[in-house]
Amino acid sequence: MTTYKILFLDIDGTILQPDDTIQESTKTAVKLMKNQGIEVFLATGRPLHEIADIGEILDVHSFIGYNGAYAIFKGEDVLKEPMSPELVKTYIEIAKQQNNELILYTNTHNLLSNPDSPILMEFAKKFHLKQNKLFSEEEAGNVLGITIVNVKSDDIPLYEKFANVHLSQVNIEGFRHSYDVISDKVNKGIAVGKVLDRLGISTKEAIAFGDGLNDKEMLSTVGEGFAMGNANEKLFAYAKHKTTSVTDSGIFNGLKFLGLIK
Repeated sequence: MTTYKILFLDIDGTILQPDDTIQESTKTAVKLMKNQGIEVFLATGRPLHEIADIGEILDVHSFIGYNGAYAIFKGEDVLKEPMSPELVKTYIEIAKQQNNELILYTNTHNLLSNPDSPILMEFAKKFHLKQNKLFSEEEAGNVLGITIVNVKSDDIPLYEKFANVHLSQVNIEGFRHSYDVISDKVNKGIAVGKVLDRLGISTKEAIAFGDGLNDKEMLSTVGEGFAMGNANEKLFAYAKHKTTSVTDSGIFNGLKFLGLIK
């Protein structure tokens, strides 16, 4: 029987329900894993400076943020990979031409292409982005992640024409016009691998849960990858298991399936 040592949990659509609450069964599942000595990481596309409250609720203090660009284990940096400043500046220009908006994340605050944009204000409200400033070119070297908002299907190829970069649709109702920028060299899967190396844990001893296409590398990396019942249907191909939805104790039921919850 495999001994599991580490658990990686996406946030939106995996821990957080559509109304931004966390099911009691999810809180119980995380507590039971911690009681068994299993390390728990939150692994998200969100900026880490905006999720402290979720970490506090779950008593989790290790994180992968910005879709894998930054990882922290109990206050210690494991990985930090800023985006190319040239790519950042190019994306700003494309967004202006296509009437898209950008949220660019640093490790301390968020940079908005247009802070007065109603669609950006709506996005910031939904994802509780509070540390917001206007983007300036001097910050281009500090960007760890980007979300592109108000994207039309014709816009996508313009952003994906650069090597080793693709867009991942945000899997939240009402925000599917938004896409995270994912680097093939910087993603949740690579960050998970770095964490496992640092902690001396094998992939077969690792578990992960996710719901969006930005989770595909993470679910492919671990021994036990679970796609939530509410996941983007394309994600199921990358997951070893399918569990119930975020509103139906998906994390709890997945861990129960592995025998970690009786």
